Amino acid sequence: MKIFINAYACSPGMGSEPGMAWNWCVNLAKYCELYIITEGEFQDKIETALASLPQGGDMHFYYNPVSDRVRKMCWNQGDWRFYKYYREWQLKTADIAREICRREQIDILHQLNMIGFREPGYLWKVSQETGIPFVWGPIGGLKQFPINYADTGGLKMRLFLALKNRINIWQLKNSSRVDKAFRQASLLISSIPDSYRAIKKYKHLESVVIPETGTNIPYFNGQCHFDSEIFTILWVGKFDFRKRLDLAIKIMKHVEGVYASVVLKVLGTGSERQIEEVKKLASVLGVKNVEWKGNLPHDDVQREMRHAHLFLFTSVSEDTSSVVLEAVSNNLPVICFDTCGMSAVIDEKVGIKIPLTTPQQSVKDFADKITYLYEHRDVLKQMSENCAERAEELSWDNKARQVVELYEKAVRKRV
Repeated sequence: MKIFINAYACSPGMGSEPGMAWNWCVNLAKYCELYIITEGEFQDKIETALASLPQGGDMHFYYNPVSDRVRKMCWNQGDWRFYKYYREWQLKTADIAREICRREQIDILHQLNMIGFREPGYLWKVSQETGIPFVWGPIGGLKQFPINYADTGGLKMRLFLALKNRINIWQLKNSSRVDKAFRQASLLISSIPDSYRAIKKYKHLESVVIPETGTNIPYFNGQCHFDSEIFTILWVGKFDFRKRLDLAIKIMKHVEGVYASVVLKVLGTGSERQIEEVKKLASVLGVKNVEWKGNLPHDDVQREMRHAHLFLFTSVSEDTSSVVLEAVSNNLPVICFDTCGMSAVIDEKVGIKIPLTTPQQSVKDFADKITYLYEHRDVLKQMSENCAERAEELSWDNKARQVVELYEKAVRKRV
C-alpha cells in the first residue's frame, strides 16, 4: 500500500512529537510505501538516518518549512499564536498532498501528528475530493485535568485548569472543522482511553486505542537484584506541576519511616524555583534518602532503570509518557496513577495503578503499595519477568502491524 502521512514534527533521535512520528514512520515503512510531509527543521537528521535504514527507500520525505520565529512559537508550548501559522502550514500541506495524489496511487491519507485534536489539518478535505480513505490519529489533548490535584498551584492555576477543561469540551463539540474531520475519517485512533471516551460521548463515534508511543525491544533481558538490601525507587521527569514530584517526596516520608533501606533516585530537573521548592519540601519533611541525579543522558537513564526495583510515576496529566514504556522495556515494574496513557499501558502483570482520589489519600495509597512490594519481593520479581511480554505487545513493530491491518480494512471498505 502507498500511504500519505502528514507529520508536522518528525525527527530521529528525539522524544515527544518528533520522535513519535519518526518511530511510526520507520516501522510502518517495513510494510508500506510512505509519502511523508514534515516541517523542515530536522531535514538533515532525517536524510542522514534514511541512508542507513533498510526501508529508507520506501520513505519519501517532502519538506514544508516554516520560519525560525514560528518554530520558536511551536517549541514554546502554550503560545497560542502558533496555531495561526500552523493552520497555514496545514493548508499548504494539503496542496502538496493533492499534487502527490495526482502522481501516485495513494491508498490512505493519514493525519499523524501533532496529536492534539484542535488541529486536524486538511487531509479530510483531500479525502472528500479524491475518495481516498482518511485516517486520523493518534488523537490526544482530550484528557481532563483532575482539579483535586491542582492543590499546589494556587487559585489562579486551579481556575486556569478548570477553564481549560471546559474549553477542551467546548471546542470538541463546536469546532466545525474538527467535526468535519471526525465525520470524514474512515478510521479514528485514540492515543489514550480518555480520548476514546470523549470521542464516543461527544461525537458518538468509535475509535481504536493505540498509544502514540511504543517500545524498542529488547532493551534489557533481566533483573537479578530484587533481593538486595537497598530498595531503589526511580522517579524520572521534569519538575513540572503536572508531574507531582512533591507527591513522590511525601510518599518517601511514609516509606522511609518504616524502611530505612529505601532510596528514591530523582532523575530530571526544573527551574531554579522548582528545584528549590522540592528540595525544601524534602528538608521540611525530614526525608533523607533522596538522590538528586539531575538530567542524565538517555543511556544513563536506561542503566539506572536496570538497577532499580520500582519505577514511581506520579504524573496526573499525560497522554502516553515514553519513560513509562522505557521502564517496561527495561523489566522495571511501575507504580502510577490509573489515568491517562498509564491506564492503557500498565496492567496488573507489570505494575500497580492507584486511583485518582485526593493528593492526601494518594500518598497513603502509593506508600501502602510500595510497602507491600518491599515485603513481597517475589511479586515484584514476577512483575519484572512479565515485562518482556508486555514490551512486545507495546512495541513499535507490533503497533505498525496493527495499524497496517486497520489500513487494509479501510481500503476494503472503500472498494
